[in-house]
Amino acid sequence: MTYEKVCALTDVPADGALGVEVGDTPVALVRAGGEVFALNDICSHAEVSLSEGEVEGGTIECWLHGSCFDLRTGKPTNPPATQPVATYRVKVEDGDVYVSLGSDD
Repeated sequence: MTYEKVCALTDVPADGALGVEVGDTPVALVRAGGEVFALNDICSHAEVSLSEGEVEGGTIECWLHGSCFDLRTGKPTNPPATQPVATYRVKVEDGDVYVSLGSDD
């Protein structure tokens, strides 16, 4: 499994999100509860950036229509979204965040 360094951990806001690119893939890095999660940054319902949404209760909310996605699974927790977003493996080493685009499924 190949991991790519995407940013410093300090770049990811506490209990917030940061949009990054891994190759050509938009990724939302989310820090919540002391962990870092990575999801595809495009909402499966409206095709807008999830990293611009609010992080709360283990989810990230799409700012446009309010769908929330589980940070661990990428599954929507409320409508209007019905399709999940991809999740990616994350590791933090020496203060840097690394993401692997291999799916967590």
